[in-house]
Amino acid sequence: MKAHKANVTKPLDADAYLRPFMDKIAARQARAEETEKRLTGGNVSLEDFASGHEYFGLHFSGSYWIFREWAPNASAMFLVGDFSGWKELPQFCVERLEDKNGVWELRIQRDILKHGMHYKLKVYWDGGSGYRIPSYARRVVQDDASKIFSAQVWKPRKNYVWKNNSPKGKSESIFIYESHVGMGQEDARVGTYSEFKDKVLPRVKAGGYDTVQIMATMEHPYYGSFGYHVSSFFAASSRFGTPEELKELVDTAHGMGLRVIIDLVHSHAVKNEVEGLGRFDGTVYQYFHEGGRGVHSAWDSYCFNYSKPEVLHFLLSNCRFWLDEYHVDGFRFDGVTSMLYLHHGLGGSFGSYHDYFTDMVDEDAVTYLTLANKLIHSVRKDAVTVAEDVSGMPGLGAPVEQGGCGFDYRLAMGVTDYWFKLFDQKDEDWSMSGLWHELTNRRQDEKTISYVECHDQSIVGGKTMAFTLMDADMYYCMHKDSQNMTIDRGMALHKMARLITAATGSNGYLNFMGNEFGHPEWVDFPREGNGWSYHYARRQWSLATHPDLRYQYLDRFDRDMMALIGGHDIVNKACVQKLYVHDEQKVIAFERGGLFFFFNFNPFTSFTDFPVETLPGEYRLVLDTDGAAYGGHQRIQPEQTFFTIPRGDQRHLHHYLHLYLPARSAMVLERVSKKFSETK
Repeated sequence: MKAHKANVTKPLDADAYLRPFMDKIAARQARAEETEKRLTGGNVSLEDFASGHEYFGLHFSGSYWIFREWAPNASAMFLVGDFSGWKELPQFCVERLEDKNGVWELRIQRDILKHGMHYKLKVYWDGGSGYRIPSYARRVVQDDASKIFSAQVWKPRKNYVWKNNSPKGKSESIFIYESHVGMGQEDARVGTYSEFKDKVLPRVKAGGYDTVQIMATMEHPYYGSFGYHVSSFFAASSRFGTPEELKELVDTAHGMGLRVIIDLVHSHAVKNEVEGLGRFDGTVYQYFHEGGRGVHSAWDSYCFNYSKPEVLHFLLSNCRFWLDEYHVDGFRFDGVTSMLYLHHGLGGSFGSYHDYFTDMVDEDAVTYLTLANKLIHSVRKDAVTVAEDVSGMPGLGAPVEQGGCGFDYRLAMGVTDYWFKLFDQKDEDWSMSGLWHELTNRRQDEKTISYVECHDQSIVGGKTMAFTLMDADMYYCMHKDSQNMTIDRGMALHKMARLITAATGSNGYLNFMGNEFGHPEWVDFPREGNGWSYHYARRQWSLATHPDLRYQYLDRFDRDMMALIGGHDIVNKACVQKLYVHDEQKVIAFERGGLFFFFNFNPFTSFTDFPVETLPGEYRLVLDTDGAAYGGHQRIQPEQTFFTIPRGDQRHLHHYLHLYLPARSAMVLERVSKKFSETK
């Protein structure tokens, strides 16, 4: 590749540690530009190129049906289904188009296919054959009795009529309510799009969140995969309802002022052959890499070959499809670390900047992510993209035109890891300076989303934060009149951790549904090992509203915390200003956006008349984690006002608040005037 001078401007070039790698950043930028030109031929836009979903798959033209598929290694192909008695009939033989690099096409009379009919492909190749679900199928269903998946003709009498526009503008901050439709209800079964619309969306809105992130939207054969093993990338999972019901969910959210983003799993694909893309045309390497590079051993899945134009066409079209068809407002890109590195982040070290520019980086994946972000933001300027990357790859959240990959946000995955490491330590061993560093250590050129826990912590053998802190005592001692030190500690830390994480976050905060009120236990989907039980694949919403249980206090606190942080828009305000951090005392104090936060993580010691230097003036109490309304001990008088007291002379005057800081509690003060006490 010829030398290329990058158009790298601030803030990337402001990072002195990145300057030795500017040539490599320039090469990445050039690679993306040249790949886009190669894909589009320089004759069409990237948006027009990413319209494979309008060409491939089954479509009704008005006078006939037309079906197309890409299968370069196939030697013959038939469309079979209810309409053919599942036999390979000559009139449903799909013909290979000349000079189309493996594209097959079939035209069918309009009256033959009816809404709701089931169909598949029977694909032949040299030495074998097999049934396949078309790669661009928009509707895939599973037979209740046989458990076999089939594509389904989907042409209802009336198309869905959208009623609401997406929330206008692109906010500089985001508050995400991460969710899963299937487990979004309390009964021991799979929930539906309609139930989620009616029961969960109002909670999201009332809770102060502005974005719903829906996991497991794309069709996946195994429910227990949490949607990570995708089989049909263009089909909304039918186990939750119909396409129209998902559209109504999105539409209703928009009417409530909520954005909807979905989990986009382009990091890998399920190995299944009949249901998925595995050996679709008889070769493993049609969509994926050959050999070991094509297999993700830890996930038991296939890895996409991002260097193939047809694969890029498929994935980029998938991005556009969900924006166009379902009006989603963006994506959380899953498994970005796995995409970026040939070692998938397994055992890889990210101790220096050199690790981001070695030959272990999959430059084709970097190119794909860059083009995907460019496409998404071209189709929808206000669309949101979030990168799930634990490696800290520089430039991931920088604009494409500045040499970055173009993500709007990245997840601050180190924050939750740090919290759960703390939970394994004695409270008296917690490092306040370490916690402060983790909460505030981030690239200034990128927006990040902080969180205490997401779904990851409670799946695959983990526990929710609440259950990690309180464990089995939650089964017996969550009555509001019970006295239990483990429960008291757990509830106090649950509130404090969320408050300090949300208040120090860069431009966003995330919560997994139900965890705001301390949902107990773990997440576990029906499988042979648990007797196919749905007990842990649901949300016990009634806990949050039960008048005799303590969950109501955590739920109320989360709502008030979100109202305070969102109402003051502090995540968009100036940087967090450290006032005081002390490891031995276990105290952290800081200011942000006119709010002053004081945390005493000390498990034993309450501090009386504790001095903290701050701005002169009068302050009022606006939030107290120890308040009675939040299940606390009400050790601070509500609705108090505080005045700073000056020290020193007129040339060196310092102002201090003198506060009572109860053990394991936090409070937030707001400065309401500049007047202060003259008493020294």
